[in-house]
Amino acid sequence: MTRPITTALGCIVLAAAASAHADDPAAVNAAQTDNATPSDKPRQELETVTVTTGSRSAKAVDKIPGAIMVITKAEVDRTLALTDDATAVLARTVPGYAESSQAMSNTGENLRGRIPLRLFDGIPQGSPLREGTRNGTFTDMGIIDRVEVINGPSAAEGIGAAGGIINYISKSAQKEGDQVDLTMRYSTQFKDDSSGYKVGANWAHKSGDFDMYLAGSYIDRGITWDANGRRIGMHQSGSLADTSSNDFFAKFGYDFGQGNSQRLQLTLSKFKIDGKDNYIEQLGDRSKGITDTAVPGHNPGTYAPFNDFWQAQLKYLNSDFFGGTLAMDAYRASQAMRFLPEATPDKQDPLIAPLGTLIDQSEINSQKKGLRTSWTRPDLFGVSGLELHTGVDWVEDTAQQKLAITNRLWVPPMDYTSWAPYLQLSWDVGPVTLVGGIRREDGQLEVNDYTTTYYRNRVAVKGGTIDYQNNLPNVGAIWRFAEGWSAFASWSKGFTLPNAGIPLRNVNKPGVSVSKMKDLQAIIVRNEEVGFNWRGERAGFSASTYKSTSQLGASLSVDPTTGDYVMNRAPVDIKGFEFSGDFRFNDEWKSTLLFSRAMGYTVFTANGPLTKHMGVTDVMPAKLGASLTWNFSEYGNATLGGTTLLSRNLNQNTTAYEHIGGYTLWDLEVNYDTRKFGKLTLGVENLTDRYYILAFNQVDSYQNFFAGRGRVVSITDKFSF
Repeated sequence: MTRPITTALGCIVLAAAASAHADDPAAVNAAQTDNATPSDKPRQELETVTVTTGSRSAKAVDKIPGAIMVITKAEVDRTLALTDDATAVLARTVPGYAESSQAMSNTGENLRGRIPLRLFDGIPQGSPLREGTRNGTFTDMGIIDRVEVINGPSAAEGIGAAGGIINYISKSAQKEGDQVDLTMRYSTQFKDDSSGYKVGANWAHKSGDFDMYLAGSYIDRGITWDANGRRIGMHQSGSLADTSSNDFFAKFGYDFGQGNSQRLQLTLSKFKIDGKDNYIEQLGDRSKGITDTAVPGHNPGTYAPFNDFWQAQLKYLNSDFFGGTLAMDAYRASQAMRFLPEATPDKQDPLIAPLGTLIDQSEINSQKKGLRTSWTRPDLFGVSGLELHTGVDWVEDTAQQKLAITNRLWVPPMDYTSWAPYLQLSWDVGPVTLVGGIRREDGQLEVNDYTTTYYRNRVAVKGGTIDYQNNLPNVGAIWRFAEGWSAFASWSKGFTLPNAGIPLRNVNKPGVSVSKMKDLQAIIVRNEEVGFNWRGERAGFSASTYKSTSQLGASLSVDPTTGDYVMNRAPVDIKGFEFSGDFRFNDEWKSTLLFSRAMGYTVFTANGPLTKHMGVTDVMPAKLGASLTWNFSEYGNATLGGTTLLSRNLNQNTTAYEHIGGYTLWDLEVNYDTRKFGKLTLGVENLTDRYYILAFNQVDSYQNFFAGRGRVVSITDKFSF
């Protein structure tokens, strides 16, 4: 019954003509107040919406030839009213982003059919050497000011951005004096073990040249239930259910020099989420439609899963350096992820325990350090509107994966070191902006000799090095051809490494040398895109179509024996279309709409034609989202939102046949600022208590037959003083 409602609401919004969430500049300006709702903020000109991701200096989005989105603080807060999932805000607001896994794992959560580079204040939150699909859970979203999204392959921020760049940007102190925010949140599904809560405090202080932002929080989560009153199983790649997390964040800044043209900034972040280990998996029966569930208990001798992320960053800015702006930041980060216990065939070893009885847990550890530099010079050579952006990046990334209980090596230590100089020019010629540039990736992957596990025949693999040298150009243009209208076209290359740990751990034949493994060759992605935007006084919209190709791409399939993923190296071709927008009826009513559809193609057999449709592990079905906001008083508003995932059938009459059943979910958020007792927020996720299976879980792989969450009710109270 919900599909006609979604269609009706979508038609109303579309008829009203709407614009991209990111094109609403209202909440992008960091100087605006934290407590304002989207409707409280006056609409400004598009040129005031700026991003720093990619250029690392403020750049107006209408001068960037590409699909750029800014997820504002108001949009982050709206999602937090419903759930503290770090990636849920992307699924609700970014057309090309896949559905949220509702788990600690972000398996299947790609951007335009490819893995994006996730950054936290510019620092990578995972390693392309061993993509553990856990890099979407790295901080408390309460400290995030906005999220900048560059859609499509990009080399601007380094390796890993095959699908684009998602940069979570933390809050800073903006006003003189002190401001303290206290947040308390309670959520429940009205089951004894489903309740959870959050307590958090943020302190912003600014005094003259010095500013500081401190934040800390604790979140406790209960188990989750589906709409049929059945506990949802524990995700083998990591569940958010039955966990607790601690987060500490600190940012210190000091402005100095003539006219405060220089700044030093130190940022520290420590985040850990731990499984409470109160439940174990109980498998269902896919053939009978019985989903996996969780029952109270603990596997003796096993450890609780976790994500343990910390990072430090020192940034230096000089806005008067030889006529331009110099930015330098050095960082160091440590990321550890432990997964749930399992007794899969690839973890067995008869020298340790009888086959089929050995339970083990994998754990990925990644260490990285880097230096990022940029220099931006406007009016180069005295030419008005001609801007140079140049610099060099250095990074060293080390990653490995072990089996934690038995202390066995599963993926050997991998060390990747890279130098990457780049140069970018942009030229504003009246209503036209022309851009072009190149980045040179010069990296080396080094792996020492190692031996695979029993399941892979204990093969001795000869280590070695692989050099990666790639020139990554980009060109584009944007034309502001009428009042409020602009159109753009772009062509670019992106670079990433494959998920190197998978082919390394899967070697099962002797005589293999790391330096000669085809599966370790780089993934070079070419992206072509055209689009247009319109912004009027009360409405607007944006739309784009793109084509993303790679001659030696990567896609996933399921190993029928282990149920784990196997990486396939073959040509990949992805094509898609996106639309998003909003319409403001009056001061009280506003609607939004987004739609995306992508299709991916690869081969059935080596050197065959691109006739195989890529499945849900790589490319999600089409998505439609809409919302309606009512500002019912000066101090209160309510938003009703809906998201529809459309049904899809692929590769019919083949062994790769895949059917995905669509579904529609509704959510409700109500805010009221009592002033005396704080700002109260009621959030209801899955408002109609719809029973559904997440699209990614409709495809059979290892212990992944989970239903989605049933109705969740949350109450948040935020005090500011």
